[in-house]
Amino acid sequence: EGLTKKERLGMEREQGKLQASLGGIREMGGVPDLLFVIDVNKEDLAIAEARKLGIPVVAVVDTNCSPQGVDYIIPGNDDAARAIALYCDLASRAALDGMSAQLGAAGVDIGALEDAAEEGLSEEVAVEAGKGIEVGEASSETVADDTVAKDAPYELENKE
Repeated sequence: EGLTKKERLGMEREQGKLQASLGGIREMGGVPDLLFVIDVNKEDLAIAEARKLGIPVVAVVDTNCSPQGVDYIIPGNDDAARAIALYCDLASRAALDGMSAQLGAAGVDIGALEDAAEEGLSEEVAVEAGKGIEVGEASSETVADDTVAKDAPYELENKE
């Protein structure tokens, strides 16, 4: 191609960085239903893009952050590694619970899907079982703070 070794190496490194940071976007089926952000100051561009696309934003907002542009605010520390791990764990559990509830409401046997994955059956079987299921829109209803606190698991309330 007429490139020197140094130029080619630089281009390969740049391509590797772009693949690492943007590779998952190519496989997305469409626009996400929600954006979950830990650090509002660092991810301000992502929040601005979500606002333009009409994607609701859920964010952990610290005292040094502006909640502007965030639809659902979670007050908390966005700097501590343990706090970040807790927020990510809770958000992922909630997403998985919501997806399994949606599949259950549609009449799909979730146990059969898990068994198919464990037995090493093809992915097509699992996809065929979940065919025609659509994820619903996020609810605009709010829950009172005391209800959330009352229903929170004991080990998460008293975790040190």
